[in-house]
Amino acid sequence: MDFSSGRARLKHLRLARDRRDQYPHSLQFYLDPPTENISLVEFESFAIDRLRLLKIVESLGVTYARGCDTYKTKLEGELRNLKFPYRALAENDYEARRKDHISHFILRLAYCQTEDLRRWFLQQEMDLLRYRFNELTDVLRQKFLDHVNLSFEAISEDLKNELANDLLTSTPGLSMTKVKEQMFYKVGLVDAVDLFRARRVFIKDGFAFVPRKDIDAIVLNNYRTKLSKALALTARSLPSIQSDERLQPLLNHLSHSYVGPDYSVQKNTGKISLEQIDALSMKSFPICMRQLHKALRDNHHLRHGGRMQYGLFLKGIGMTLEQALEFWKKEFIRGKVDAEKFDKGYAYSIRHNYGKEGKRTDYTPYSCMKIIMSNPPSQGDYHGCPFRHSDPELLKQKLQSYKIPPSGITQILELVKGMHYQLACQKYFELTHDVDDIGFSLNHPNQYFIESQKLLSGGREPKKELSNPGNSQQKSNSQESANSNSTPTSSKTPTDTELEELEAYFTED
Repeated sequence: MDFSSGRARLKHLRLARDRRDQYPHSLQFYLDPPTENISLVEFESFAIDRLRLLKIVESLGVTYARGCDTYKTKLEGELRNLKFPYRALAENDYEARRKDHISHFILRLAYCQTEDLRRWFLQQEMDLLRYRFNELTDVLRQKFLDHVNLSFEAISEDLKNELANDLLTSTPGLSMTKVKEQMFYKVGLVDAVDLFRARRVFIKDGFAFVPRKDIDAIVLNNYRTKLSKALALTARSLPSIQSDERLQPLLNHLSHSYVGPDYSVQKNTGKISLEQIDALSMKSFPICMRQLHKALRDNHHLRHGGRMQYGLFLKGIGMTLEQALEFWKKEFIRGKVDAEKFDKGYAYSIRHNYGKEGKRTDYTPYSCMKIIMSNPPSQGDYHGCPFRHSDPELLKQKLQSYKIPPSGITQILELVKGMHYQLACQKYFELTHDVDDIGFSLNHPNQYFIESQKLLSGGREPKKELSNPGNSQQKSNSQESANSNSTPTSSKTPTDTELEELEAYFTED
């Protein structure tokens, strides 16, 4: 008799049971770090996909009202595309749950290093958990609460009917019909203290009776506390990780990482003339490059940080080495630099950026993350991100000089206040191009330029007004622009090129 097939079946069943035991739920608080060995390739891949997901969570959270149908549909689609758990009922999504678990801890290592990084990571992880928790069925929600040791017990229908009048009068925003439809949880008063302070919950015998619509706030508060402590503990453990020469450079790079195209090779190389630069800076440059161009024209000089940021951007939009040498030399010799000094000093760094000197590295333009997180400008510098590095009042004056309407300036400053600098730039794009919704996540100055040129040259179809404006957050109705009178359709998010920046980082000489 052949027992091999039976043994294989038993082995398969045992493996499936072990996997279910390891990840009994599609959702977790990430309390226990992974202990398995993984390859460096898988480490990088998981980290990049998680970072993509969290950046999408950030963008959607500002663009749409959280919980609206459009928000949920788009986020589910991204979870599906990136192969993270998205179907709460799925029992066979072990690989997705494993990826979710491991990738969270990788980014926790990368984003525990500064207060700004910790704050950003915590907010996006909370928004992701909120979405996934609210998508659970009642049965799975209770299973999850038990899994994370939150003793929130759903009360019976009989008890709810008995307390119906008290629940109605103690819980704002509920009618008697909604009280009867809503599930209520019996929660310890310590966990519901915020609702108790706000007089938004019914209290009896030391327990709060919390409606389904408010239970996620308690869960998220619990998660925030646990993750905040975990990030602080992880930060203290960094010295031991910094001794690993394989991981530390990767983790540092991840926290500043950009996950789209690098714009190092352009089809329009040499097709942009120097005479076009002034006009292009007014209509198609992001605000950081517009600021650098104006400073160069006014002062006939830029310091090293500005020359690097602006020079690589110009290279990315198609300026050749010969054009770059001519462009910078003409401007510098109008100031205090003579032709001989330029040729001996500045020309070398320009050729270096194009891979013609030194290590012969063909440098790529700076991404938004690199500009925001690296080398902040000091007095006399003009590089950096104006949304991140400018005083709010000076930024307001600059936006007014660019004829941004007051309502648009208010929206931008609110995004800046919330540290959503790339989304502030995205709003700036919409306002200067008279677009209701650009339909993509803005992550790179050269992406800004390309999308602007597509729009102004008619490369994108006119965008129809949203049929259901309730699904998105309030848009400005008084947008002004001297640059464009057309409106584009939504386009796809930037190309999901695998590991461009990280691969370049590790293969660089």
